[in-house]
Amino acid sequence: MGRRARRALLRLRDAPLNFERADLVERPELWTRDERVQPLPSEPPGPPLAYGSWEIARRLMRGYEFADPSMVRAHYDPELPLEGRDMLLEVRFHGLAIHAGCRITEVFERTREVAGRPVRVWGWSYATLRGHFEQGEMAWEALKWTDTGEVAFHIRACSRRSDDAHPIARLGFRLFGRREQLRFYDSTCVRMRRLTEEALRHDRPGDAVRRVAREATARPSPRDDAVHDELARNVARDASPPRRSD
Repeated sequence: MGRRARRALLRLRDAPLNFERADLVERPELWTRDERVQPLPSEPPGPPLAYGSWEIARRLMRGYEFADPSMVRAHYDPELPLEGRDMLLEVRFHGLAIHAGCRITEVFERTREVAGRPVRVWGWSYATLRGHFEQGEMAWEALKWTDTGEVAFHIRACSRRSDDAHPIARLGFRLFGRREQLRFYDSTCVRMRRLTEEALRHDRPGDAVRRVAREATARPSPRDDAVHDELARNVARDASPPRRSD
């Protein structure tokens, strides 16, 4: 993280949300709502497996590593708890990098019923802070249907344009925001599926994950190699069971 990003992240500590959360429920007509469900490799029925598809997805979600770094990067203090953590998002578009702040407002793990079927859910949501070019909330979830073993990655978003951001950011969002928003959702789903598949397929997933991480981006670039290398190291460390020593 560079000095400019570090200073901007520190300034988020006292920043309030840039919208009234009650409006999400009381004035639904003001918001654009999006949802994506990306199937992931399935598991046997029952609770999630250690080192299985659901656990790998959860690992990628904890560090925001599922996100396409050619479009959005997250800067944060990894020593802080996930819930309540401030994140500085670096939104990238054709050579521009616009900083936007958000705060993780909820981390949850529970079993709920969907159409009468039990689903194990782990996820978190964030809300936008003052100065962000958008207003709203996003939630990311790892799902497992325990009766069949199906696993999925779920995105829920509720957003609208903000008027308190920098004029350049407001103009960019007005011109390209919706197209980039949908492209980010789609790219993130593809990236999550391919990274999870590769982490499951190989005993030593580092090299495979590094290759897929470079391919599964909207705008592949050599300048992102360090990000892909770090992801590959993290997945290689966390996604495979410890090897037995004889």
